[in-house]
Amino acid sequence: MRRRRDTLKNPEQELHVFRMRSLLAVLVVLILTGLLGGRLFYLQVVQHEIYSTRSEKNRVRVEPLPPTRGLIYDRNGALLAENRPTYNLTLVRERVDDLDATLALLVDLLELPEEEAEAFRVRSRQRQRPFQPALLMSDLDEAQIARLAVNRHRLPGVEVQAQLLRYYPDAETMVHALGYVGRINAEELAGLDSGNYAGTHFIGKSGVERFYEDELHGEAGLRKVETNARGRVLRELGHTDPVPGRDLTLTLDSDLQKLAVELLDGRRGSIVAIAPDSGEILALASVPGFDSNQFVTGIDVASYRALQENLDLPLYNRAIRGHYPPGSTIKPFMAITGLKEGAVTPGEVIYDPGYFQLPNDSRRYRNWLRWGHGRVDLERALAVSNNTYFYSLAHELGIDRIHENMTAFGFGERVAHDVQGQSDALMPSRSWKRGRFNQPWYPGETLSVGIGQGYLQVTPLQLATATAVLANRGEWVKPRLARRIGDQEVPVDLPGTPEDIELGNEAWWDSVFSGMEKVVSGREGTARRIGRDLEYRMAGKSGTAQVFSLGQNEKYNADELKERLRDHALFMAFAPVEAPEIAVAVIVENAGGGSTHAAHLAKAMTDAWLLDDEAPDSDEVREALEREDDRVAGD
Repeated sequence: MRRRRDTLKNPEQELHVFRMRSLLAVLVVLILTGLLGGRLFYLQVVQHEIYSTRSEKNRVRVEPLPPTRGLIYDRNGALLAENRPTYNLTLVRERVDDLDATLALLVDLLELPEEEAEAFRVRSRQRQRPFQPALLMSDLDEAQIARLAVNRHRLPGVEVQAQLLRYYPDAETMVHALGYVGRINAEELAGLDSGNYAGTHFIGKSGVERFYEDELHGEAGLRKVETNARGRVLRELGHTDPVPGRDLTLTLDSDLQKLAVELLDGRRGSIVAIAPDSGEILALASVPGFDSNQFVTGIDVASYRALQENLDLPLYNRAIRGHYPPGSTIKPFMAITGLKEGAVTPGEVIYDPGYFQLPNDSRRYRNWLRWGHGRVDLERALAVSNNTYFYSLAHELGIDRIHENMTAFGFGERVAHDVQGQSDALMPSRSWKRGRFNQPWYPGETLSVGIGQGYLQVTPLQLATATAVLANRGEWVKPRLARRIGDQEVPVDLPGTPEDIELGNEAWWDSVFSGMEKVVSGREGTARRIGRDLEYRMAGKSGTAQVFSLGQNEKYNADELKERLRDHALFMAFAPVEAPEIAVAVIVENAGGGSTHAAHLAKAMTDAWLLDDEAPDSDEVREALEREDDRVAGD
């Protein structure tokens, strides 16, 4: 029997397996090639625009170009706020690998104290748009710039940029009128147009700078640049110019403003002057002031703390926010109210025994002259500042009619068009007291309001405005600080101007003006000393505002009181009477009688504005005050 040989190989089967595997491999390669081709087609064709843009962004960068801030001038063309070139330190967080290490190196290179270093770190983390530079430090000096330049290779994302920085030539004199700019904070950034403020690090913080921010700022531009891998600019590809902010011409007279500050001579107080016919604010002085340039670049912690802790409150704008009892300066407005409401006539005479009593009330509301002025009519009551006459008038009018008419003059209201931060102070009423204290209004409180005391509070701006309305015989012209915005004149007729005050008899204005003239020129006038050498007709009224109340039988003695408990001195005036060109309000805190310590300042202001001759300087006025007899008739 033949033995069958076992086959070790099957060529046909192996060939079949090889063919199947080859076919499978070819299919896999074809599928993968198809997928790769499809992916390439998707990226190169379908998403061409997207990846082209991304690629371009790695090479091309759009940088904002901040606009140049508009300049500010006074009415005569004197420059009040300018832009000076400076160097700022900025940081783009997205280009920094280790932010903490970079900040530590910068603090070391700039030699910053710890308090400033902490503020430095906070600014570096302030919310910004992606790839927008954050302002770390302004106004770098040459030594700091040199150290940063030497270490530039260690500071990716950090740049020193040249930029214009706000500067105020007369910072302390003008600060409370102009305000200032400062770094944009996170809260402000949230409410701004991010596109228009791209690249801008400063914004108006107060005063004119804040109110006219939109006009002064302008519109941002941009430029497209090509950069290398390290972000260094290689060339500019495109450019859109920014639109500079519009220049602002104010109604302020810088010489008159400087005189007002000099006259106050470091004493706490305020002087406001207004042109009655146009409403132009000629001076808006508050003393003491501070150097606003410190706030532009960022004031250091120690200096800011010193300002905050200063008892004289230099940061406080007394001209628009200071609340003071008007004292006897309210009496001309009370006289107009009495005539308008028929509560008194110009020739009506009362007898003053030295006090006034309410019906069925034993309390005596005393005149400043203890034995009284005897027979007084309206004009004499104003000239000698008789309290009894105005107690009687206030009682006759009642608080409701007083409130209505005083509000018509602007008391208790925000009176100016473009004065940022002005206060409405307080013109009390029955409803106000009920809401504030849940108490009824008492007749004795009406008497206090009638002589400018009690709850009544005014600001120097309000008092000057009311004086201007009085000078205009009731015609309202809303006060303003801007005269021109760019080439456009600011109109005299402004929205929100209150209605004019009309009297039944135009001669009543003359009666009040005559009484006010006698204040400065009459034989019995409380401020008669300033009328001795007047070269024009002035109508004025002095006032003394109590800081604290005296008992019924107590007598005021300034020598026995601490300086900050003494009365405030006030004076309001306008001139010339026949065609008023200036209305002035003066308040000097804790100075005593207004006829002694405020009237001379008002006269110096009107002299400077009305006369061709040079007004007396602050030294001459100070000497006049020192020569004054402190035993002046009451206000």
